[in-house]
Amino acid sequence: MNFPDYDDKTAFLGEWGPFQKTVFTLLCLSVIPNGFNGFTMVFVGDTPAHYCLIPADLNITDEWRQAAVAPDEDAGESRVSKCSRHRLDIIQNYSDRGLNPWVDVNVSTIPREHCLDGWEYDRSTYISTIVSEWDLVCSDDWKAPLTTSIFFLGVLTGSVTSGLFSDRFGRKIVLFVTMGIQTAFTLIQVFSPSWLIFCLLFFIIGMGEISNYVSAFVLGTEIFSGSVRGMFSTLGVCFFFSVGYMILPLAAYFLRDWRMLLTVLTIPGFFYIPLWWFIPESPRWLVSRGRVKEAEAILRKAAKMNGVEAPDVIFPQVQLMENTEKLQTYNLFHLVKSTNIRCITVLLCLVWLTVTIGYYALALNTSNLHGNIYVNSLLSAVVEVPALIMAWLMFRCWPRRLCLSSTLSFGGLVLLIIHFIPEDMNSVSIALVMLGKFGLSAAFSIAYAASAELYPTVLRNSALGICSMASRVGSITAPYFIYLGSYYRSLPYILIGSLNVFSGLLCLLLPESLGCPLPEAISHMQRVVRCKKRHPHSSTHL
Repeated sequence: MNFPDYDDKTAFLGEWGPFQKTVFTLLCLSVIPNGFNGFTMVFVGDTPAHYCLIPADLNITDEWRQAAVAPDEDAGESRVSKCSRHRLDIIQNYSDRGLNPWVDVNVSTIPREHCLDGWEYDRSTYISTIVSEWDLVCSDDWKAPLTTSIFFLGVLTGSVTSGLFSDRFGRKIVLFVTMGIQTAFTLIQVFSPSWLIFCLLFFIIGMGEISNYVSAFVLGTEIFSGSVRGMFSTLGVCFFFSVGYMILPLAAYFLRDWRMLLTVLTIPGFFYIPLWWFIPESPRWLVSRGRVKEAEAILRKAAKMNGVEAPDVIFPQVQLMENTEKLQTYNLFHLVKSTNIRCITVLLCLVWLTVTIGYYALALNTSNLHGNIYVNSLLSAVVEVPALIMAWLMFRCWPRRLCLSSTLSFGGLVLLIIHFIPEDMNSVSIALVMLGKFGLSAAFSIAYAASAELYPTVLRNSALGICSMASRVGSITAPYFIYLGSYYRSLPYILIGSLNVFSGLLCLLLPESLGCPLPEAISHMQRVVRCKKRHPHSSTHL
C-alpha cells in the first residue's frame, strides 16, 4: 500500500499545541513505574552481611558464640565465616569445661560444619530482602542473580510479543494492558510464599514492564512530529524513566522491608487507569491499517483542542484506495527479508545488546560499590538527567550515527580507564563508573530514537521489539558480568568498555536519518553504508 506523506497531511495541527502537550505529558508519566520496577532487585535482592545462626537455647558463653562463627586462619580478613561454623557439639563440650576459646583452645583446629540452623543477617541496612527471607546465600547464592535474569527473560519475551500485538491490534491497547499487568502482578508478588513463586511473578512483571515502555515510546514517536518527536524520544520518556529510577532509592531508604517497598511502588499504577480517555491511538498506525475514518476522527479532535481547522478530507489518496487495495500484513520475517533491512536489524541488535549490558551492569552493581548503597543508587539515577539533556541537544542537530557512536565510545573508554586506578582510590573509581554510566545512558536514549527513525510505520513496533529483545539478552547476562568482578575487580569494566567501543564503531555503518521524513513503508527506508541495490527497481522489495 502506498502511503501519503503523513507529516505534510497533518501539518495543520502544528507541532506543539494543547493536544501535543497533553499527550506528551501523559505518555511520559506512564513510564515512571518502569524506572523503579527495572531496578528493584538492587534493594529487594541485595545480600546483607550474614553468618551461621547459633541457636539461642544452646548453653554456651558469649566468647564461644563468637568463636563458633570465627573463620579459620586462611579465611582472609573476614571477621566471621558466612557459610560454615565450628561444630557445636565440640564447642558445647569446651564451654561446659570452662575453657576460653582465645586462650585455652586453638579454635582453628575445631572441625567445621554447614549452617545447619540457618543464618543470622545484619539488620542495620534492611529489615528483610528476598535473600534473607529465603536464605539465598552460600550454596544457594546463585539464585539471587538468577532472579534478576528471570525478570529480564520476561522482558525479552515481552519485547517480541508486545511488538507483534502492537503492530496488529494497536499501540494504545497494548500500552494499557501491559500497564495493568505490571501493576497487578507486582501487587500479587508482595504475597509470594516462596522464591519460586516470586520468580514466576517477576517473569510476568518483566513482560509488562518493557511492553509498556516500548508501546508508549512508539505511540509518541508516531503522534509527534519535527523537533517535538526528537525531544520526546531522547529526553521525554527517558527523563521520566530516570525519575522513576530516582524514586526507588528514596523509597527504599524509608521502606527497608522488601514486601512493604513493593506494595508502595504499585500505588502509582492505579492512577493511570483514567488516562485511557485522554491518550489516543496512533493516527499514523490507523492509516497504515486502512482505518482512515478513525484516524481522521482523532486528528479532528486534536485540531479542535489546538484551536485550528482541519481540512474536509485529510487523507484523500488512502480513502480512494481503502476499498480497492488489500492491505498487506507484515511480520518478523520482513525484518530479515532483504539485505538492507537485514543489515540494519543486525547492526542495531548488536548496538542494543552491548549498551544494555553496560547500562544495567553499572546500575545493578551500585550495591557493590564502596560507600552507602542508597547514595550510590541515587547518584546513578541522577547522572542520567544531564546525560539525557546532552543526548537531546546532540540529537537536534548532530548526525544520528555520530551521536550514537560518540556516546558509546565515550562510555566504553571511561570504563576501560578504571583498570588503571589503584584499589585504594575508591572515590576516583566511583566517579569514573558514574561518568561511564553518563555516556551509556545518553547512548541508550539515542538508540531508541535513532532506531525508530530507521524503520517504517508498518514494522516500527515489531522492529523495536526485536531490538529490545536483543537488549534484554544483554540485561539477562548483565548480572553475570558483575559476578566476574569477584574474580578480578576490573574485569567487568574491561569487558563492558571494550564491547561498547566496538559497537560505537559499528554505528558508523548505519544509515543516516537526520532530516529525513519518518518512513511509512519498507520502500522508504534508508540504506546501510556500502549496501548497494542489486537491481535498479528493487527498492520496493527492500
